[in-house]
Amino acid sequence: MMTAKHINYIEFAAADLAATKKFFEDAFDWEFQDYGPDYIAFNNAGVEGGFYRAELASTTASGGVLVVLFTDSIEASIAQVQDSGGTITKATFEFPGGRRFQFTEPSGNELAVWTNIVDDAC
Repeated sequence: MMTAKHINYIEFAAADLAATKKFFEDAFDWEFQDYGPDYIAFNNAGVEGGFYRAELASTTASGGVLVVLFTDSIEASIAQVQDSGGTITKATFEFPGGRRFQFTEPSGNELAVWTNIVDDAC
């Protein structure tokens, strides 16, 4: 008997699908497939998922799940997030095993980026 045991797909609400799509394409090279005016699916992100049109957003302040992306360079990822229209919500900080920062994308969903490289400015 097969049981569910791993995350297969993740969905987010997004008020502005076009801006959210452009942000993730520009900042992280995600690829998208449009499914009508109210849904876009993404891949090339480590896990597949999608965004559905809704006036909601997932943030840690509202108890939402924090999706954390991995990078080889925190500094480059910060620049990509900001250059693509994202907003840093929590500055880079160290923790045992690495560093991370948190950001919101144009529709207000909060995500994080982390690395296990403590000093990638070298």
